[in-house]
Amino acid sequence: MRIGDLARATGTTARALRHYEQVGLICSERASNGYRIYDERAVVRVRNIRYLLSAGLVLDDVRVFLPCLDGDLAAAPPSDKGLRVALERLAVLNERIAAQTEARARLEAALREKTGDLENRRGSDVTVGSNPTASAP
Repeated sequence: MRIGDLARATGTTARALRHYEQVGLICSERASNGYRIYDERAVVRVRNIRYLLSAGLVLDDVRVFLPCLDGDLAAAPPSDKGLRVALERLAVLNERIAAQTEARARLEAALREKTGDLENRRGSDVTVGSNPTASAP
């Protein structure tokens, strides 16, 4: 099947498929006209890649799952290595969430300091350092 057919069958884009191929997650052959031709089994592989990405993993994490990308990944029991990768990614996500939560709290505190009661002003055009009594253009 050609790249457009694979993209439609998997709900992804040709650009994403080219990227997956570039990083070694899928492979194709070239037709005489230079078009990429994918085996029918690529549909399962790409769906599994997308399943892992939607679960929060990144492409580097997906490499660990290469040996099982052609099967029913969602129904398969997790391997120790797969679990380790998922737990490491979860830790990274938790750290990012904590950092963003702290940043939000600092921004809210700065806004409260500059504008007073933030909750009553939400939805209005408030900018740190602006004059809250000035009318918007």
